[in-house]
Amino acid sequence: MATIQELLNIGKEKLESAGNEYAKYERKVLLEEVLGCNYMFMLMNPDEEVSLEKETEYLRLIDERCKHYPLQYLLGYAHFMDYTFCVNENVLIPRNDTEILVEIANDVLEQVSTNAYKVLDLCCGSGCIGISLKLYHNDIDLTLSDVSKAALDVTRKNLERHDVKAKVVCDSLFAGINEKQNMIVSNPPYIESRVIDTLMPEVKEYEPMLALDGGKEGMDFYNQIIEEAPSHLNVGGWLLFEIGYNQGEAVSKKMTELGFQDVHVKKDYAGLDRVVYGHL
Repeated sequence: MATIQELLNIGKEKLESAGNEYAKYERKVLLEEVLGCNYMFMLMNPDEEVSLEKETEYLRLIDERCKHYPLQYLLGYAHFMDYTFCVNENVLIPRNDTEILVEIANDVLEQVSTNAYKVLDLCCGSGCIGISLKLYHNDIDLTLSDVSKAALDVTRKNLERHDVKAKVVCDSLFAGINEKQNMIVSNPPYIESRVIDTLMPEVKEYEPMLALDGGKEGMDFYNQIIEEAPSHLNVGGWLLFEIGYNQGEAVSKKMTELGFQDVHVKKDYAGLDRVVYGHL
């Protein structure tokens, strides 16, 4: 049987050979998951032998990661905001950039009375955006909507995980939304169809295409949502989007043309356009 240190060494070597620049970190995370311990325990007990069963499982995970299978899918969870969310191949992996959308929505919610304030997370995927908002503002009336039944299975797991109550709607965009909202937040598919083949293998080979492809110009979902949103928002209602780095001008212009006011583009930590938001 191999020891903890031997397995860490094997994992690092395999991941580095596969071109993984985070090999030292990821080998540790995967072994922590298999052993059910933290890294401090491994540092203190490098010579402890690992059972053959756990060694086999660890090496299987390492081999899958070497094939670019996303780390978060291997773990079954991803960190987002202050929380942990279940994920699998049916939903996009939550990313730090999306936290900016939640932060701006939080800023808006802090300026209003949130009691029964209706918030719709459209194209919700794992539900991480809407659920995070509900965890920060428990009195909002949250609806989570997605066209994918498989994605909503993950949404429901996250609602249960965080003990959050919300309406769940399986339909295309606004088709199943019957009540006017005070806020719509959305991270819709926005990648240009022709660009998808150039994405890193973890994304193009494993994340759901349904949640990635935004059409020829990447604007298909923005255009439809912006055109339909006014009839689904109360007076003064907010619309907030995550966007691609080159879509700030087009999305903000479309929102302004459809009657949204105080439309702003917010940059991410890399200085790239990331969120567009405004109100009726």
